[in-house]
Amino acid sequence: MKRSVAADGGGLPLHLVAARANDHDSPLLEPTLGGICDMIGPLPDRPGMHLDRGYDSTKTRDLLEILGYEGHIAVKGVPAPIQAGKRWPVERLHSWMNGYGKLRRCTDKCKVIVEFYLNLAASLVVVRRLINRARVLYRLPTRPTTRRLR
Repeated sequence: MKRSVAADGGGLPLHLVAARANDHDSPLLEPTLGGICDMIGPLPDRPGMHLDRGYDSTKTRDLLEILGYEGHIAVKGVPAPIQAGKRWPVERLHSWMNGYGKLRRCTDKCKVIVEFYLNLAASLVVVRRLINRARVLYRLPTRPTTRRLR
């Protein structure tokens, strides 16, 4: 199973698309980015899109230009840590979603079931982020600042 996830700058999933494991990443870009506008609504002028080396092609750059995104694509042949840029929230999101065992071992062939598990994992990631954010913002003065109890 392969997933294409569009995330915001904080690592929250905006839209995701599931595909077969042997498909290339670049054909998944159009449905992933198209789903953002359908789900959220209009975006700001020229939002940035940080992509890895798998998307380094003129076809991808043309698609980003048509959709109105400013593309920051890693170049093939240059080591990845040097040009990681602002892609780490997306990589962190992927690792959070891999934390759910069903996604790591998903062998279902029905696309509806796979998308259900992906959307469930994405919603759990969002809920966890909201809880962690609320723990910091709305903490009572008498409560400990860390999660572990003293």
